[in-house]
Amino acid sequence: MELPAPLRQAVDRTLEKVPLQQLRQAARTLSERYRAELRDGRLHMADDLAVKAYLAARLPATYAAVRASIEALSEARADFEPRTLLDIGAGPGTMLWATVDRWPDLKKAVLLEASASARRLGEAMAAHAMPTGVTWIAGDATIDLTDLEPADLVSAAYVLDEIVPASLPKLIDGLWRLTANVLLIVEPGTPAGWQRILAARRQLIEAGAHVLAPCPHEAPCPLIQPDWCHFSRRVARSRLHRLTKDAEVPWEDEKFIYLAASRRQTDSRPSRVIAPARAGSGKVTLKLCRPDGSAGEQLFTKRDGELFKMARRLDWGETLGEN
Repeated sequence: MELPAPLRQAVDRTLEKVPLQQLRQAARTLSERYRAELRDGRLHMADDLAVKAYLAARLPATYAAVRASIEALSEARADFEPRTLLDIGAGPGTMLWATVDRWPDLKKAVLLEASASARRLGEAMAAHAMPTGVTWIAGDATIDLTDLEPADLVSAAYVLDEIVPASLPKLIDGLWRLTANVLLIVEPGTPAGWQRILAARRQLIEAGAHVLAPCPHEAPCPLIQPDWCHFSRRVARSRLHRLTKDAEVPWEDEKFIYLAASRRQTDSRPSRVIAPARAGSGKVTLKLCRPDGSAGEQLFTKRDGELFKMARRLDWGETLGEN
């Protein structure tokens, strides 16, 4: 996946005068904070340089994960055409860009973000490429949701990992209260990220939500630790992206996990591929999460005819059209 041209151009304009060495150091600091999942009361993107480091080093991968999650949501609810977006913990607007890329007719977006630098730079980047109805609001995701209005699509991407665990149930409750139609949560594809998604999933199901994706069911997750559910999206690195991260490979793989929950029940959901396929001569083995609440490997061979042809084309994270 590559960034859409308007976003790539906005990032390039924002970074064109920043010394490379400054970006590298700020990117290292930012990555260390993300990997450690620090909750020390400091914002990850506390100043302009930290936000610019995010744009150079993290935005491409985060955008890819968010965009892939939106695509899975859209596939599960083909009729869903949101007109309003409420993004909590918006950063410089990654979710906004991904949402507009999928649904260009979005009419209104409200973005809540605590970092003044992220709001300022995000607003400047989106000024000439976004719908006119975009509003940026200063606020803390854990305490400033009371006066917000519900939206068709409510989102929180790479936010739960920055919140102290004791505050997460209240946050999930607040997000669901504001959801007029669909809630989308995206987290890092780590065992800890999966556990946060599982806790949110349980809470939302108890509140009456219907799971759209990635799960094809609302039964307890069938995976047992040390296994965990996550997906991957390959991201093309720009020259600046490679230089900022001192990377030689022209791509990186972003691991992520997500949850899309709806107020409306959808039709039956197909099995989802939850690991890379293992192919051989005339056969392919897929690890599937199934509508009956089970998970496991299934072998497809040429004897399966059209189902085999479909199975061998499937990638990690995609759905099997027939069950």
